[in-house]
Amino acid sequence: MLKRMIFPLLIGVLGCAILIALGTWQLKRLEWKQGVLAEIEAKIDAAPVSLPLEIDPSMKYLPVMASGEIGTDELHVLVSRKQVGAGYLIIAPFTTVDGRRVLLDRGFVPEMAKDAPRGGGPATVIGNLHWPDDMNSSTPAPDTGRNIWFGRDIPEMADALDTEPVLIVARESTGEGIEPMAVGIEGIPNDHLQYAITWFSLCLVWLGMTLFLLWRIRARTI
Repeated sequence: MLKRMIFPLLIGVLGCAILIALGTWQLKRLEWKQGVLAEIEAKIDAAPVSLPLEIDPSMKYLPVMASGEIGTDELHVLVSRKQVGAGYLIIAPFTTVDGRRVLLDRGFVPEMAKDAPRGGGPATVIGNLHWPDDMNSSTPAPDTGRNIWFGRDIPEMADALDTEPVLIVARESTGEGIEPMAVGIEGIPNDHLQYAITWFSLCLVWLGMTLFLLWRIRARTI
């Protein structure tokens, strides 16, 4: 009987060891990710600085403040918000006092307010530089006839509005009826705890199956 139980026991122990190691690794990844998110959140919430002369994607989340004029041209990005429903992000050109022209994400409006007059004009904008990960291979091309975009495609939007490929996401209101959708860490995935729970749960299942198999072997031998 003992010889017949050795192999299933070894497989059971090895399987549990592997699953425990995977769960432990995910817990370490969770700790690392929480540290990264804390750093990003601190960067997002820092005091704004003047818009840098040279800008590149490494400056993602940098808080900035710029004075200038919001243009009246708009691009509308279709989005959906929990407990609110469909609506649009309003992307407009922003011309700074020193003549630079960048993209400005003014915020969210409900679907029915897509074509409502909003106007532009002089403004001091406080927000964060952002290079959103809205686009992938399955994102539809924009419907330029109806002025509906399906993601914030920075290079294409910059071409459409004749701006630098730079996006400022406003923290504060830039017009009546527009709700700012400030940059945050909510959209950054952090699923390591769920993964750890999954691996540890599988370990318990594996252990249970091993004990059941050993019990069956013992019962048949007696």
